[in-house]
Amino acid sequence: MSSADLEAATALKVQGNKAFAEHEWPTAVEFYTQAIAKYDHEPSFFSNRAQAHIKLESYGFAVADATKALELDSSYIKAYWRRALANTAILNYKDALKDFKAVVKREPNNRDAKLKLAECEKLVRRLEFEKAIEVSDPPSAFEELDIDAIKVDDNYDGVKLGNEMTQEFIDDMIERFKNGKKIHRKYAFQIIKAVNDLVYAEPTMVEIGVDKGTHLTVCGDTHGQFFDLLEIFRLNGYPSDTHAYLFNGDFVDRGSWSTEIALLLYAYKWLRPNRFFINRGNHETDDMNKVYGFEGECRAKYNETMFKVFSESFSSLPLATLVGNKYLVLHGGLFSDDKTSLDDIRKLNRHNQRQPGQQGLMMEMLWTDPQTEPGRGPSKRGVGMQFGPDVTKRFCENNGLEAIIRSHEVRMDGYEVEHDGRCITVFSAPKYCDSTENKGAFINIGPELKLEYRVFEAVPHPDIKPMAYAQNSILSMM
Repeated sequence: MSSADLEAATALKVQGNKAFAEHEWPTAVEFYTQAIAKYDHEPSFFSNRAQAHIKLESYGFAVADATKALELDSSYIKAYWRRALANTAILNYKDALKDFKAVVKREPNNRDAKLKLAECEKLVRRLEFEKAIEVSDPPSAFEELDIDAIKVDDNYDGVKLGNEMTQEFIDDMIERFKNGKKIHRKYAFQIIKAVNDLVYAEPTMVEIGVDKGTHLTVCGDTHGQFFDLLEIFRLNGYPSDTHAYLFNGDFVDRGSWSTEIALLLYAYKWLRPNRFFINRGNHETDDMNKVYGFEGECRAKYNETMFKVFSESFSSLPLATLVGNKYLVLHGGLFSDDKTSLDDIRKLNRHNQRQPGQQGLMMEMLWTDPQTEPGRGPSKRGVGMQFGPDVTKRFCENNGLEAIIRSHEVRMDGYEVEHDGRCITVFSAPKYCDSTENKGAFINIGPELKLEYRVFEAVPHPDIKPMAYAQNSILSMM
């Protein structure tokens, strides 16, 4: 490789840096990748791409790039730092700990690195403690909760909730949330208990049609961005007897109005159980909630018990929805085995396994991602795997499907149609985490089962940062 190659590659890196500064993370990755193709001996190209991958939540790719940078230069501190952040994000705290130690060793006066090292050591100790006291089959959090005995204060100024959900209560709840108020914890517990009972009784794969005179809206990740959720309803209409909604997971964590979104979605589910549907996402799980803010938010706005009952309700949620026998809607994606069928999803007893674990059908349904190359590949996230267009084609043909609809990943235009039209990603959190210049989208489906994509922009929200309730300060660096 010549000096001309290095010069051309450096120019591409500069373009990548510019795209990164403008929060155009996929474009930045493209430029860094082109730079590496021209000259693959410069560690900063890999380290910079690692940072862009972190922004895209491609933590597995970020670890690989930072590792390559360190192979080229074992003293490259930014690469240790970025690999530590990426490993922290996928809860590989022990690996992250080694890299934070490497940074502190090389920069003993780096106060921020010392703080992150101490935080990481605390996380490792907490994880070991939780593992030591873990109960294999914990009792129901609802058993020790006497909701009827909770008194609503006389000075509570909101609409009262009886034994049934009402539209009046929902309308009042929305206004309260918009104004920074809460609903009474008794009502929150009532909502969660009612919805837990409803969704527990639903099959692992809910099967629905779109009747004449009605339509269905499919939304992707909303991640605690409550004001953007209201924008969807403003633009597209609120849930009604003729307008069904399906939320495809990841409605909590990261954004700082996760309890508001969860309670609103649950309230609609209780009001219209056969017209409102919720799939579980990878962030409706304990390990994610403990790190990315939802547990901390429940504690701050309500109490620890609120998180426990939410956690139990999350494990009751269905994992997929089959729409009109044509579209399989699930949060992550497809499977490591071509033989996996819709019947396997139907037979999956999700109640035997409250958390998805590191392998198996549930983990794959919540975590996998599409790739452009045929076959299957390692996960860019460091969890699960990736599946190519041939895998999607075989699955759809074997199961009589037109396409799968999934979420789980930011798309700059809010949605993307891949794999020859058979794999559709929809993401409904615009300007994700206040740092990505993406649009949001949702999909409308009428009785003819044609897909209509609607794209929307983020709306202003009160000045509360994403991850405001996260227990892990390391992640604030991302």
